[in-house]
Amino acid sequence: MFRKMKEDIRCIFDQDPAARSVFEVMLTYSGLHAIWSHRIAHALYNMNLLFLARAVSQISRFFTGIEIHPGATIGRRLFIDHGMGIVIGETCEIGNDVTIYQGVTLGGTGKEKGKRHPTLEDNVLVATGAKVLGSITIGENSKVGAGSVVLKNVPANSTVVGIPGQVVVTNGVKVNRKLDHQDMPDPVADKCNLLEQEISQLQERLEKLEESMNRKGICNDNPNL
Repeated sequence: MFRKMKEDIRCIFDQDPAARSVFEVMLTYSGLHAIWSHRIAHALYNMNLLFLARAVSQISRFFTGIEIHPGATIGRRLFIDHGMGIVIGETCEIGNDVTIYQGVTLGGTGKEKGKRHPTLEDNVLVATGAKVLGSITIGENSKVGAGSVVLKNVPANSTVVGIPGQVVVTNGVKVNRKLDHQDMPDPVADKCNLLEQEISQLQERLEKLEESMNRKGICNDNPNL
């Protein structure tokens, strides 16, 4: 246990240039506190002490702002930077040397049973605000861009960005995808354009109907038309 704790502290010094002393890291790094609390909660969960496990998890969430379900499986040297707003679901599996930034959600997509949360393999980085949803796998050495929403598997050594997430780099080679956010679809504008087209068609039909009625003298004979 103490060996793992030392390893966690050393990982923070390797990843965060702002870390100045062991004393500071142990007392002020909420990500570290969340990981240590999760180890206790996960041990209770494995002993089928589910209520106690959730209690420890919720107390940790209250103090750190990081919610990790006791059932989640977390490898060694996980680095949580800042951490506020992170949610990690029950069936998540996180490998070794993974980095997660604030606002990340590793969640499910519905009420399905069984494996319903993501798997992050070794050396994965998930940037600020990204959402990785469903029983998918993020391959080793891959990166998820800030604000991305990932719903499909990501191969190893890849970079995925966008909503929904699209792989833009694999094994150092750029994938030829058009991902200009200014060209993203706007459903509200599309619906307005469709309504304008329908109104124009109705106006044309009405004008043709009035012309036809005028030719037949219907409007002249009946003042109410």
